[in-house]
Amino acid sequence: MIYKICSTYCPDNEDRKDLQQEILLQLWNSFDKFDGRVKMSTWIYRIALNTAISFYRSEKKHSHNKVAIEESLFSLPDPGEVDSQTDENIQKLYQIISKLNELEKALILLYLDNLRYNEIANIMGITETNVATKLNRIKQKIKKQFE
Repeated sequence: MIYKICSTYCPDNEDRKDLQQEILLQLWNSFDKFDGRVKMSTWIYRIALNTAISFYRSEKKHSHNKVAIEESLFSLPDPGEVDSQTDENIQKLYQIISKLNELEKALILLYLDNLRYNEIANIMGITETNVATKLNRIKQKIKKQFE
């Protein structure tokens, strides 16, 4: 779960490692505040997404000072595990997702993890209706870019 969030918000491997550490630190520091009113996975998602969004905003402000050494978008499945067309589609999907805004990335990530709308609403702090509407728009945007 944490790896997926980090991969979505940080295409750079070193930034992804930094974000993973920051998320784990935030989880550790917040653990005594976990009261069990929501599922542990919901609580972890919420902290991880909030940390990722904050990290993304911070990195975006400082990104003009960085020079990309290696362009590796995301860790994709081993090419031997999937056919080339599937691999291309996965790569294209990740590229499209990487261009979404922060809220859209979070929503589609949760959706792709097969969470129910009420769980996504809980994690994101929005209504189920809002989740459904936003996800429908995101899916249409992705579909349009695939065409």
